[in-house]
Amino acid sequence: MSSAAGQETRDGVPGRPSATAVGRLIGHRPTALAPRRDRSTAPAAGPAVRPGSPEPLGARPCRGPDGVWGTNFALWAGGAEAVELCLFDDDGHELRCPLTELTHEVWHGFVPGVLPGRRYGYRVHGRWDPWTGARWNPAKLLLDPYARAVDGDFALPAEVYGHMRDWPQQHVADTVRDDRDSAPYVPKGVVVGDDTADGAPDEWTADRRPKTPWAESVIYELHVRGFTMRHPGVPPELRGTYAGLAHPAAIEHLTRLGVTAVELLPVHQFAHEDHLLRRGLRNYWGYNSIGYFAPHAGYAAGGTRGQQVGEFRRMVRALHTAGIEVILDVVYNHTAEANELGPTLSLRGVDNRGYYRLQQDPRRYADFTGCGNTLHVLQPQVLRLVTDSLRYWVTEMGVDGFRFDLASALARAAHGVDMLSPFLAVIAQDPVLRRVKLIAEPWDVGSGGYQVGAFPPLWAEWNDRYRDAVRDFWRGALPDARDLGYRLSGSSDLYAWSGRRPYASVNFITAHDGSTLRDLVSYERKHNEANGEGNRDGTPDNRAWNCGAEGETDDPEIRALRRRQLRNLLATLLLSTGVPMLVAGDELGRTQGGNNNAYCQDNETGWLDWSLLDDPGWRALTELTARLIRLRRAHPVLRRPAFFSGLARPPEGLRDLAWFTPRGTEMTESDWYAPTTALGAYLSGRDLPQRDPHGAPVTDDSFLALLHAGPLPLSFTLPGPPWARGYELLLDTAREDQEAAPGTRLAAGAPIELPARSVLLLRALDATDLRQKTE
Repeated sequence: MSSAAGQETRDGVPGRPSATAVGRLIGHRPTALAPRRDRSTAPAAGPAVRPGSPEPLGARPCRGPDGVWGTNFALWAGGAEAVELCLFDDDGHELRCPLTELTHEVWHGFVPGVLPGRRYGYRVHGRWDPWTGARWNPAKLLLDPYARAVDGDFALPAEVYGHMRDWPQQHVADTVRDDRDSAPYVPKGVVVGDDTADGAPDEWTADRRPKTPWAESVIYELHVRGFTMRHPGVPPELRGTYAGLAHPAAIEHLTRLGVTAVELLPVHQFAHEDHLLRRGLRNYWGYNSIGYFAPHAGYAAGGTRGQQVGEFRRMVRALHTAGIEVILDVVYNHTAEANELGPTLSLRGVDNRGYYRLQQDPRRYADFTGCGNTLHVLQPQVLRLVTDSLRYWVTEMGVDGFRFDLASALARAAHGVDMLSPFLAVIAQDPVLRRVKLIAEPWDVGSGGYQVGAFPPLWAEWNDRYRDAVRDFWRGALPDARDLGYRLSGSSDLYAWSGRRPYASVNFITAHDGSTLRDLVSYERKHNEANGEGNRDGTPDNRAWNCGAEGETDDPEIRALRRRQLRNLLATLLLSTGVPMLVAGDELGRTQGGNNNAYCQDNETGWLDWSLLDDPGWRALTELTARLIRLRRAHPVLRRPAFFSGLARPPEGLRDLAWFTPRGTEMTESDWYAPTTALGAYLSGRDLPQRDPHGAPVTDDSFLALLHAGPLPLSFTLPGPPWARGYELLLDTAREDQEAAPGTRLAAGAPIELPARSVLLLRALDATDLRQKTE
């Protein structure tokens, strides 16, 4: 049925322009029925293609049946009518090779003579009917979803869009096909072999990995480019690259701090958003993936014809040699193709309906990510893409774990987030993936997406409730002590019920997304003007306190207070039960000038300023961070693998965890509900719930941590026997010079003056300690 003005009713929904009507408007046949491109004007056909194999997917160099070397190409393209492999020489000339073999929706072929380093892409033919979600367009060169390396960058001119981007009737813009060739404007996949990668997969034996237990882990989130761009010890030609991060000068800082793992912001091949390019900016963080097997070419120092693969492996090897694990921040929830108005770069042109979640109106995309689209991991081939990618990075690239961006989007089933979803079920039983570190960002932007505490065993989670409680306590905005007590002791309220351990909680105060630690105590409002979005981007909920002045100041009292607050925050993080995560540069006072969303600041705003270490104050902060990590490593009571019980143990009735008021008495239920600025936590090192490798019980010293967020000094009575007979002061954040604090002896049961806004850590002394001191 048709209606006036070229409208028709389709599937019972009136008001959509018909394909015929759109065709009349632009002066050619309906795009859904458009003939294929005239082959007389197309590039010449390529070499003869042999049948090859549908396994494995991607481009894999191998020998043919006659012993001739070549490459097997295999692409899953469900619903496609034809697939052309496009090979490019060094001058950019294109040779098209039709893949005629089709096995279980996989198009495949073996091409003799195609060796590592050769660039390629695909053109996929099929129906153009966006009203039903079909968006095949052979004019668009597509990146192989399984490409191991990518050469070139995405510029995003109009030619890379599958639809007529400049179509005057905007309400149907994405339904009008654009037949301009995108090949000159898009990067190409690169055939990669083990020799190209400079290191065969069998080099990654188990003994090369540090295998740091979860409870002993200290994670350091960093950006490959930003960490080294201004590092004076890294050669200029290596700065901002995988080779730069592998340089001894970069690794020396990590080992001096004592962190056990680096969590790298996305290193999958990503594209820059069009709106950023138009403003002269770039995507810096990389949360815009388009190649899930390819190390981002922009971080390669030694070439992009496959050399980036070997460079990445050498970086991992260097970090492993230093005892540091490598965790990747991965973005499998969406891709750089955005919504229906986005470019056609890869998955959209291979099989839009297969790869993406679509709305009830299949022209539109379901968006649980805030980035325009959501991968449809309920589809078997999409789930295979994700898990194949994960296994590749573990088995062939050597990485030790993953942090999943917006993990709730991956856990969504047909009717919401489901902890029995196919994705989580596959991970749980996979013999490779279940053995590596798995960290969820346990939320997305959809309804019911906030899932902190809900992920199953094997998974750790970014614990934003820890972040919020600690920030609120130190800025004086926590209404009572209940939430803080849970967060400092491992968040048993979130994780114990499902059988998980304290290390399920990845504790953090700052992350890449938000303010730096220094900005947290220097700016109460966001200052994101440089992003070009009118300061509308970024969260307004900073939970920050600027200590009396907005931004940088010359006031010595405010500057001193800010540094004290930084020491308080770092001490709280590294003394808490759970897995601490630091952000690169927080230990040396890095600032972004108040920008709490520096995702597009690939410049001095986003890069680490290593000259800060020339300042004695910032250098002292770095030394304090390293000292706290050493203290944590030396004392198992500070990194317990099991939750505290809080129960009194005979014969003395000591609890493994006891909370004290400034009066020196144990906190009662009413104390937890009362406003407070100070509390003490006693951590007993007796009868720890763990055994050494020989099965012997592990014991440790006992500690008393005192936290005071108030603006004035406070008298705090130290608990007496049986908790301790005396105390030794190990840490006082009121002092910038920590060397002056350790060793001071304090009497048990006596009051001490707790400095304003400070953390004190004391070691409990028993009779033996006191006797040794006397002797």
